[in-house]
Amino acid sequence: MADIEIIRSQLKAHPDFPKKGIVFLDIFPLLRNPLTFEVLITHLVHHLISETLIKTPNRKIDVVVGLDARGFLLGPIIALRLGAAFVPVRKQGKLPGECVSATYEKEYGTDSFEMQADAIQPGQSVVVIDDLIATGGSAKAAGELIAQQGGKTLEYLFIIELSFLNGASKLDAPVYSIVQED
Repeated sequence: MADIEIIRSQLKAHPDFPKKGIVFLDIFPLLRNPLTFEVLITHLVHHLISETLIKTPNRKIDVVVGLDARGFLLGPIIALRLGAAFVPVRKQGKLPGECVSATYEKEYGTDSFEMQADAIQPGQSVVVIDDLIATGGSAKAAGELIAQQGGKTLEYLFIIELSFLNGASKLDAPVYSIVQED
């Protein structure tokens, strides 16, 4: 598909970042080009409308959850286009009020994600978005937060999937990624 090639062409590789041996794929060039950013958002919204909603009993996405921090760049725009709410998932201690939390494994140790306790209502249909899935730990934690509040995760969306790390296998719903890297 032409839109996938446009998106792929704008990703910038940074060798040895954040450490030696890792090639970091940077999504920020996508955001600096308004036309490419529009292609990205339209691609994701089209996927949700044409693929995800047809499998959903109520044909509606109630909430788009964006993961700290790059999911915050995409989530609100997609939520607005779908007529859905946007809910951020943040690192522990960054949200006011009562929160629910979930811990996940990182390369060296653990971390915690939080969501405000009243952000998702029981029975709501939810999609999760972030820029990248690697090991799947942070996305899995977001799915646990959604489940704690009685929401139903329909799908996880990513721009990039590092498929060799098999992170999608840890998640409780299907994964859609635009670019797969082996």
